[in-house]
Amino acid sequence: TPAAASSSSPSLSSAASSSSPGSRKMVVSAEMCCFCFDVLYCHLYGYQQPRTPRFTNEPYPLFVTWKIGRDKRLRGCIGTFSAMNLHSGLREYTLTSALKDSRFPPMTRDELPRLFCSVSLLTNFEDVCDYLDWEVGVHGIRIEFINEKGSKRTATYLPEVAKEQGWDHIQTIDSLLRKGGYKAPITNEFRKTIKLTRYRSEKMTLSYAEYLAHRQHHHFQNGIGHPLPPYNHYS
Repeated sequence: TPAAASSSSPSLSSAASSSSPGSRKMVVSAEMCCFCFDVLYCHLYGYQQPRTPRFTNEPYPLFVTWKIGRDKRLRGCIGTFSAMNLHSGLREYTLTSALKDSRFPPMTRDELPRLFCSVSLLTNFEDVCDYLDWEVGVHGIRIEFINEKGSKRTATYLPEVAKEQGWDHIQTIDSLLRKGGYKAPITNEFRKTIKLTRYRSEKMTLSYAEYLAHRQHHHFQNGIGHPLPPYNHYS
């Protein structure tokens, strides 16, 4: 299943969307992924939650994505389009995506060594008039539509999804409509009724092994409040 990211909030934020990629230093960092691993590890093993991290606590819309195994199968992806302070936002969505993604059972300790964690900070939100006015591999898209029962529904794909799946614009839109629960035949006329918002993201991914190496290196500076987890090679 592609990362049809679940969103906990329908509201869009324009926070952090004022500058174009490349014109400023990236905000997302490996330390954010490490913090997510810390939060999940402490939860699964019953340790006290990790201390406040040192990276910025600026508010951003954000998603936390978990993948697993050599083939990096999706294991959980949930986030919010409302800007949240990063310390509390990453703490919350680390566990929500790991334990409460309705497409998957809650994560277990045994899975930790095979996990990959991605943090996506969403930026540059733009409402567009044409549902085709976005670029595969560059933009994430969020659609809002009225389903066959007359209810308003929303769905989103992060920027990497369409490219990873090898989809064009129409395939991406149609897949997203199905993910959003639209069951009627999809016509070109219906696609034109979609309200589409495009956005970009800053993304960082870390494997469990990279997390351990990073933590081993920074253990004394950070004063982590729990023992480093054991590392088991891929089974």
